[in-house]
Amino acid sequence: MRRKRKKDPRNKLRIFTILLLIFALIIGVYYAIKENDSEQTPVKESPTITNPSETKPSGKNKDSENDHNSNLEKLVEETFSLSKVGKVPNISFVSGETDWTEVNEEWGKSDRISETVKGRYEEYESHHATIGYADQTVNDIRSYNSELQNISLNEIEKTGGQPDAIRYYKDSTVDQMILVYHATASTDLLWVLPVKTEQEPNPKVDHISLFTQIEKIPNQQPQVEKPNQQGNQSISAVISKMSLEDKIGQMILAGVSGTSIDANANKLISQFHVGGIIFYKYNFETPTQVIQLVNQLKARNSSSLPLLLGVDQEGGRVTRLPGGLTNFPPNKQIGQVNNPEFSYKVGTLLGHELKEFGLNLDFAPVLDINSNPNNPVIGDRSFGNNAEVVSKLGIQTMKGIQSQNVITTIKHFPGHGDTSVDSHLDLPIVNKSLKELKELELIPFERAINQGADVVMVAHILLPQLDKTNPGTMSKAVMTDLLRKQLGFTGVIITDDMTMGAITEHYGIGKAAVESVKAGSDIILVGHDYNNVVKIISSLKTAVQNGEISEQRLNDSIERIIQLKRKYSINDTKVDNPNINEINNSINSLMNNYLH
Repeated sequence: MRRKRKKDPRNKLRIFTILLLIFALIIGVYYAIKENDSEQTPVKESPTITNPSETKPSGKNKDSENDHNSNLEKLVEETFSLSKVGKVPNISFVSGETDWTEVNEEWGKSDRISETVKGRYEEYESHHATIGYADQTVNDIRSYNSELQNISLNEIEKTGGQPDAIRYYKDSTVDQMILVYHATASTDLLWVLPVKTEQEPNPKVDHISLFTQIEKIPNQQPQVEKPNQQGNQSISAVISKMSLEDKIGQMILAGVSGTSIDANANKLISQFHVGGIIFYKYNFETPTQVIQLVNQLKARNSSSLPLLLGVDQEGGRVTRLPGGLTNFPPNKQIGQVNNPEFSYKVGTLLGHELKEFGLNLDFAPVLDINSNPNNPVIGDRSFGNNAEVVSKLGIQTMKGIQSQNVITTIKHFPGHGDTSVDSHLDLPIVNKSLKELKELELIPFERAINQGADVVMVAHILLPQLDKTNPGTMSKAVMTDLLRKQLGFTGVIITDDMTMGAITEHYGIGKAAVESVKAGSDIILVGHDYNNVVKIISSLKTAVQNGEISEQRLNDSIERIIQLKRKYSINDTKVDNPNINEINNSINSLMNNYLH
């Protein structure tokens, strides 16, 4: 009989292990199937609140991308909205109001301080901001916030529209464009971005700046408050308080001799109350000297109205400002480029130049059509011989200058392009009918007037088919019938310089000025010789006193002059030295972009 073999306990262990492995496999397959199901069936999750900067758009997730765009749009809207009350997003300070002590209390000591021509700047790295001061008041808030740096050029223009001005800045480290939006009369919102390129046509913001112009109180005895600083006083109320001498003075734009105020210049502004000064190259030596002269004239102006301070800064061969400024090409070359954007930017920088030197009136742009190749006075000052090109580029240059809050003067109405005599020496004659003028010469002027021209300069040209005896500057047919009535110009009419040969070789200057005012001019330009100004003022006064000119005729001109000064917020505030390097960097950058 066989003995039963004793069971090996190790077999039991093997069987148990195999069963355990089979069970684990079944469980693994079950959970794998369940997880696959869960990927195909969305499960509701608790909502997560994120900041705009944490929301990154993905091509796979349209909702996320839409949220991102919506957040950026709201941020752009908020930035524009806050700028109107002097603020930027995420910073509590108010440009033009907050004092340095408040910033110091809230943010503590700054990381870095730099002094510039425009004031003191303090950097706060932890707040991604730089604060600028005029004396002790915040006047520039610069934010480098990362959320703002997600905003692109297209998004700014979509919400804010086209900027009021575009500036450019370039140095060894940056090449930037600055979009300027006027938030209020004294505050600008600046969006600073890299310049557009073919590789990046839609660049993103580097930083924003909210800059407020704070009027410095001159270090002198307080003056009588001026009407231009009394915004609530009506123009008619201002005129009613003006003497006859005051009114005649406002209708004169006079030249001064030398580079500083002499006794005659002092009389012009303190005794005769002239409405403004025209400067020539011989008045300017260095930027510092110009600023000193401008500030002296402003400080000594005892009129109730601020001074117009004008200069012929056309670019090309007609430039006046000193200091080694990079010159612009003549209009003829700009006409050959034939790019309206380029013309606008040239105008912007011309206006910027004047503003930096404390000036507020540019005798530019030239809208003459250079139709006569023998023309001795216009030539390359014109954009060309084509009415369309001259109109298009001239208007853009005008708008560029205006964008810098500088008054423009379109000249030389009704067109100096088809003359063969230099009106500085004698009286040119243009023997064209009104129909012929309308088909060529008048086209740029009419279009510029419709686009907001401020001042029209009338030329010393005899147009026998319009007026047999009087040049344009003394002609009712030219100034009142054609310019005012037919072309609908409601702004200020200024004569070309009445000391030019075209007038002095044929007329007595006092009589010529009287005829000019009777014919419709608002401002008589007297570029040279103090005695000429005295003669003109005396002749006008006599003409009013003997009834040849009515005082109402003067009032009409004074109203237009005050409207112009108020429109551009002209004031007698002191100015600081210009930053020549900054201006030249901007001009060189522009030239490199469009001419090379």
